[in-house]
Amino acid sequence: MSDPGITVRPAEDDDAERIADVFAGYVLASIATFVEDPPSASAWGERLADAREHKLPFLVADLPDGHASAPPGGLRVAGFAACTRFRPHAAYRYTVEDSVYIAPEATGRGLGGRLLAALVEDLSHTEIRQVVAVIATLPGARHDTPSIVLHRRLGFEVVGRMPDVGYKQGQWVDTVLMQKALHPRS
Repeated sequence: MSDPGITVRPAEDDDAERIADVFAGYVLASIATFVEDPPSASAWGERLADAREHKLPFLVADLPDGHASAPPGGLRVAGFAACTRFRPHAAYRYTVEDSVYIAPEATGRGLGGRLLAALVEDLSHTEIRQVVAVIATLPGARHDTPSIVLHRRLGFEVVGRMPDVGYKQGQWVDTVLMQKALHPRS
């Protein structure tokens, strides 16, 4: 269910601390990311600057005052979506990897869909041709993760699975690769 009070906007430097807080929860309590030490707010500030330098979207979703997860009198960053170059080699310059993270208290409001849709829309106005999602999942999982469901809903297709490539929280973790073409081959 999508909440009409959500605002999706480009991230600003002042958002780095809240972005760091949201991401740290996933680092410390889930397998959603293979990062094991939460990056600092200054590291996120550098990532924001890098996104601007490479003209890549980095978006946040704000919840207005009145939402349980918003502070009184203001907006609160409740999630973010960003992309990075898929690989460092020049041949990959038209491919990015996306990331979407939502604060636990803000899930179920449609933020993930709004953020990913806006990210894909922004990318469609660039030279980027392919968006790749690398999604962690437990081996033998009988159901898709929310991230797989979200990406499929926005037109991403499963293009592969890499079993047992990560080890986090005392367990082996697979990754599912999903991909969306933004521009037809020319």
